[in-house]
Amino acid sequence: MSQPTQGQRQAWRRTDDYAKGTPKVKLVTEDLPLPLHPTALLIKVHAVALNYRDANIANGGNPWPVTLNGIPGNDAAGEIISVGNRVSLVKIGDRVAPITDSEFVNARSTGRSWLAANEDGILATYIVFDEKLVTKLPEHLDWIQASIIPCAGTTAWSALKGATIGQTVLIQGNDEKLEQMKKQFGKPDIQTVNYKTHPEWHKEVLRLTNGVGADLVVENGGSTSLVRSMECTRRGGIVSQVGYLGGSNLEHLKEFVSTIIDRRLNVRGINAGSKDDQDELMAAISATQMTFEDILDSAWSFDKADEAIEYVWQGKQVGKVVIKLDD
Repeated sequence: MSQPTQGQRQAWRRTDDYAKGTPKVKLVTEDLPLPLHPTALLIKVHAVALNYRDANIANGGNPWPVTLNGIPGNDAAGEIISVGNRVSLVKIGDRVAPITDSEFVNARSTGRSWLAANEDGILATYIVFDEKLVTKLPEHLDWIQASIIPCAGTTAWSALKGATIGQTVLIQGNDEKLEQMKKQFGKPDIQTVNYKTHPEWHKEVLRLTNGVGADLVVENGGSTSLVRSMECTRRGGIVSQVGYLGGSNLEHLKEFVSTIIDRRLNVRGINAGSKDDQDELMAAISATQMTFEDILDSAWSFDKADEAIEYVWQGKQVGKVVIKLDD
């Protein structure tokens, strides 16, 4: 169990230079926040999973303010190597992952502080977190598979809550990515709607569901597609808004209120999830012994993290891109 050298770590930090062709992150050596406060943990990071959000923030695309020259990344898997003198929930040697919003512990939490935006992220050799802000990882997963759980996994878990066996779920995605997935994994046993060949795609979804609509829609377009997603959700169904890839245009929301009332919908925002949500997901993965080899795109060495972020920014991946830090 290696310790940091002279209380220092290596970390990738954003340059916040958004000019085309300039480096978006740089590797630095810096002091760790030591000594640990009484309930803090020192975690050796073994793997970091990237999300499009990381590349988007590095390229200046985040719609909210971010901390200057912050550390990217919010999905990490690591091992506790040192603890404060009042730590009681975990111990040295435990495999853990931080939660993505350090102020969202449960449904009664009122604050908001996202890793890699409001505060530093986790793309570093060592990180420090309070014991209340981590969850234990499933023991059967290796570091790479475990690293994809916190943001991407908990977001999916939260977005799909309420769906039951036999129900219809509509998941929005890029048609080019779907074609890539068909080639890599075989044609999924699902029905697809191409928005290019079906500009009125919500009507096609209604046709495929015999006019009823999907029981649950995972919506990632934002204001440009939200009302259409609502229109192809069954009455009393659920729309989980997880993204805003189409940008923000209030003109597209003129029929929002009338549609939500008419179709009696539950439209909910999904921003990953709380610590409680992440704990639930970890327990479900452990109970089912679920693994994620088939949704991994590639693993990159820590010194190539800048190239991995650019790879994600270019949209070349099919599945998760992971930075591997193991010695």
